[in-house]
Amino acid sequence: MNIMFVHQNMPGQYRELVQWLAAQGGHTIYFLTQRLKPAKLDGVETRIYKPHRTPAKDAYGLSKVWEEATGAGFGAVMAAQQIEREEGFKPDLIVGHVGWGELTFFKQLWADVPIIGFFEYYYRLYGGPVNFDKEEPVNAHTPFLLQARNAVPAANILTVDRGLSPTKWQRDCFPPEMHDKIYVCHDGIRTDKLLPDPKAVLKLGRIEKPVGRDDEIVTYMARNLERMRGFHQFMRALPDILEARPNARVLVIGGNEVSYGAKSKSPGGLRGEMEAEVGHRIDWSRVHFLGQVPYDQYQKIIQISRCHIYLTMPFVLSWSLLETMSMQATIVAADVEPVREAMTHGETGLLVDFHNPAALAKQVVEVLERPQDFAHLGPAARKHVIKHYDFLTKCLPEHIAEMNALLPQDKQITMPANT
Repeated sequence: MNIMFVHQNMPGQYRELVQWLAAQGGHTIYFLTQRLKPAKLDGVETRIYKPHRTPAKDAYGLSKVWEEATGAGFGAVMAAQQIEREEGFKPDLIVGHVGWGELTFFKQLWADVPIIGFFEYYYRLYGGPVNFDKEEPVNAHTPFLLQARNAVPAANILTVDRGLSPTKWQRDCFPPEMHDKIYVCHDGIRTDKLLPDPKAVLKLGRIEKPVGRDDEIVTYMARNLERMRGFHQFMRALPDILEARPNARVLVIGGNEVSYGAKSKSPGGLRGEMEAEVGHRIDWSRVHFLGQVPYDQYQKIIQISRCHIYLTMPFVLSWSLLETMSMQATIVAADVEPVREAMTHGETGLLVDFHNPAALAKQVVEVLERPQDFAHLGPAARKHVIKHYDFLTKCLPEHIAEMNALLPQDKQITMPANT
């Protein structure tokens, strides 16, 4: 079968799915992306497309997102047209992300090719990150700007034959009229690879002895250290954690850019802003900012963690929460709806008020003081993730079933008996 994946930042949400399909053999797979140096995946033909147009910096705010989306969509479909013309490839199925407009025009090129579109988020004035944090006030134009952003998924619900959202909360962000067309299934977590390791150790450059499970290690992770993922609240909790636990050591993973939301006005980013606010109360000799680390090192960091902190506003659920649950971490997380969908307080993790750094610190200190009282949480979390989010046994079969429902019998994907 011929399959085309479309995602501006390859492989995105399709990291596991595209590699599994390629490994099965018998499929010709093309991946369209804007990424100039995409990951090389065995059995996958990668092609880079350029947006046909990008909006000017001073473009009209209410149409800027749509202009960018149509520019990306037209660039993607022109690249696909060139692939068909020069390489003779026409897909039997297209799978891609709708958020950047990349799929918008594919039905105009191939009206008979079914499309599954990834619907990640629909912007709302209440119930999401907007109006959640009082430190990020909205203005009079915010409702209109949010609705303008929603023009892209609203148009693409008509483009796709089937939609996909990774969590029920994300699907329910979209208008009810769209729900029937969007199925819910997570991308999937490789629980067979993301395992606990009681013997794991990590060498930190600042101290001579490697650290491991016997040490009081607190971890925090986000792609970037930003407000959306609660970095400011984590930093405000840090002085109380370090003061109460003089042997605790804190490992922080994340870059200093912004993935979501507004940038800090501080020259040092949000990290610099928070260091200025609370830095005088922090013992910096026990805090390690590790930046964005390789995946294998990230796993070791979580495997040695006595308490992992996951904070987020009500927004797209991070892969890292489910990955740390798979590695049996004891997790203190923000008590917001998308987290509650994956985690139950006292059963698979501990939930605290996002807005209350004192409560966060108190809960973390309790875990560090009495790890045996919370030792049941990690194994229960792993069991939950295996049951509901495992890629091979739970998510993959659901995704393949949805793909096959759009394909003729002779093009359907066969699941191996041992998967």
